Amino acid sequence: MDNDWLNLSEAAELLGVHPATVRAWSDRGELPMQRTPGGHRRFRRADVEARTAVPDRTQLTGANILIQNMLGKARLELVEGEADLQPWHQGLDEAVKKEHRDIGRRLLHLVIDYIAHARDEANIIAEAQRIGRDYAQIGRANGLSLTDNTRAYLFFREFLAQAIDDMIIASGGQGPTDWAQIRQQVTCLTNEVLLALIAAYEASA
Repeated sequence: MDNDWLNLSEAAELLGVHPATVRAWSDRGELPMQRTPGGHRRFRRADVEARTAVPDRTQLTGANILIQNMLGKARLELVEGEADLQPWHQGLDEAVKKEHRDIGRRLLHLVIDYIAHARDEANIIAEAQRIGRDYAQIGRANGLSLTDNTRAYLFFREFLAQAIDDMIIASGGQGPTDWAQIRQQVTCLTNEVLLALIAAYEASA
């Protein structure tokens, strides 16, 4: 096991995908691998490089459809003013509502980047935490309680979950995209936002 072999993280980095995607490919026999005596996956560099030379057009199409679907739903949710029906939203002035929409778009594009590329995970999580702190800062500055600010965030997170569910239904659950893994990734990422929001409120108490 020398330079001709890669561990899971190294193979994922070379392929530009999340390690869970590499794990799924190897489990389905789409990417050859061997296990060490300790049970760890090892991938021959030549096999990984061969995989990078063959673009997975179906997967790229699936990601693009997901992006278009999420952006389309975001426009409907944010432009048509469904949030205006929520009690926590009605007491905010237009400038603050715009700040909420802008943060929502930041989170949306962060989720898209995570799904479509799954690269640089540490930086993506750090940005998710910044978004959570920004939610908290706007909420505190405008008299929102932790409960109401959490409701505001969960309202938008529900939209993200629904957008992914819509795509699963539209695809019939088929295709190379691992929908269960995408759900798990988005849940973990959006949980980081929520935890950072709560921590920011606690720090200011």
